[in-house]
Amino acid sequence: MIKAHWIFTLLILMSSEALALSAELPTGKVNGLWADRDAGIRAFKGLPYAKAPIGPLRFQPPVPLPPWSGVRDATQPSAACRQHPAPDAFVWSRGPFEQSEDCLFLNIWSGASRGEKQPVMVWVHGGSHTTGFGHARIFDGTELVRRGVVVVTLNYRLGALGFLAHPALAAESPYRSSGNYGLLDVIAALEWVKVNIGALGGDPANVTLFGQSAGSQTTCLLMTSPLAAGLLHKAIGQSASCALPVPDKDADGQERGAKLIQSALGRPPNAPLLSAQALREIPADQLLAAELTSGWDTQSRTVIDGWVVPEPARNRLLRGDQAKIPLLVGSAADEGVGLLPLNEKITTAELEQRLNKRFGSAAQELLRLYAEDLKLSPGHVERAVNADQFLTLGMREWAELHAATGAPTYLYQMKHIPPAFRLYDPDNPALDLPDGPRSVGVYHSGDLAYVFGNTRQIGLYWDEEDHRLSKQMADCWTQFAKTGNPDAGFTWPRFDHDQKQTLVFDKAPHVVKGVRSEKLDAIKAGMGL
Repeated sequence: MIKAHWIFTLLILMSSEALALSAELPTGKVNGLWADRDAGIRAFKGLPYAKAPIGPLRFQPPVPLPPWSGVRDATQPSAACRQHPAPDAFVWSRGPFEQSEDCLFLNIWSGASRGEKQPVMVWVHGGSHTTGFGHARIFDGTELVRRGVVVVTLNYRLGALGFLAHPALAAESPYRSSGNYGLLDVIAALEWVKVNIGALGGDPANVTLFGQSAGSQTTCLLMTSPLAAGLLHKAIGQSASCALPVPDKDADGQERGAKLIQSALGRPPNAPLLSAQALREIPADQLLAAELTSGWDTQSRTVIDGWVVPEPARNRLLRGDQAKIPLLVGSAADEGVGLLPLNEKITTAELEQRLNKRFGSAAQELLRLYAEDLKLSPGHVERAVNADQFLTLGMREWAELHAATGAPTYLYQMKHIPPAFRLYDPDNPALDLPDGPRSVGVYHSGDLAYVFGNTRQIGLYWDEEDHRLSKQMADCWTQFAKTGNPDAGFTWPRFDHDQKQTLVFDKAPHVVKGVRSEKLDAIKAGMGL
């Protein structure tokens, strides 16, 4: 009798736990897993937010997924979108991982219950719009959820499969648009969140879109896109913007797209253009290879398509035609290291010629301002100028143009040097750096583990200062998602044009009146902005 009682009790407990891990969304029932059982934090992984973009849906806007019947298992992430594997790419190296064209899935972490209304943070991963995936361990949302938010990460189409612009694709579009399918995927994910997140305790009226590198540029573009209007209520951008001018030549990307297809099929340049249907039949491996052989991957993947991105984003920012929502943006102190090429063969004379061509009368001032880099080599100057132009200045311009609308705007720079390790290969994280793990400065992506509060979960060589800074940054990011103000234990003043207040994340966070102002001002003047 006692044994039967315990069996009955066990069955009740098992049933209660299964109930706790299940959720009924408008799109269907799901069963997740515990991210932290004691804290009541659940994770739901591999949830589809659109139909598989394969066959006739390749190179098409994402199509909404009809509700499913039964209970969907949500305990495992989906495959990453098709991409080059990047097995040996500095901190961005990746081990083996499953990938597929059927990849439009997202992952959710929540400690809330149905009926609660916690702020929602939707993460867009980086990777030049050609690599990456939302379920990397570094993006685990558990630690952010402890701070009272719901976290969503997602996959979106990458490379040519996500951003190919081509005359045949534009011809079949009712908007005469092609490319930017990956941006449309993020919009579709936001629309899915709006419909479904309430069932997991999230507030669909308080959604923060945040991203790094390509994910940050996506965030910037969606703030200016009419198609995303009303879907995001706050935004965070880390280390890439859409606020600088873009080249006029081939702005819609169709010329580059045609060259990619010619390269993929080995066709001569004067060969007749293929139909959209024929493009959908090209094996994915051939498209991936042609990204490299055609040079397509060396230029912007996002394009001015006239629909998703109706015009250069800077034009809209200058007019104030963006979502006037609270914005937090910033960069790392040494963005160019490992990310941008270092040309050790360039001479001082050649450097001067290049700077004169790009920046005119500001070239000599730049040589003076970057004199410390010139002591290393002319190549170090070129790389430092490029990093400051496209990343540091790009973020300041985003802040400047947004603050001009009167919307709350906050700017930061990370100066604390993180250890370098393979961010996306947690089972093989060690990098062999001759001068030690902190010898490469504050590299591009070095802020990711800090922001997600995951310095105790992934990587190597952390110390107590890292953990303390991670807590501060995660607190700021989640406080911003809750209130639109990132103050979390210290005052972070709003950015304005005159003072350019910038929060510096170092051993002790502190505010300065502009970071690298002389250098950035000289670059901006040389660009004619």
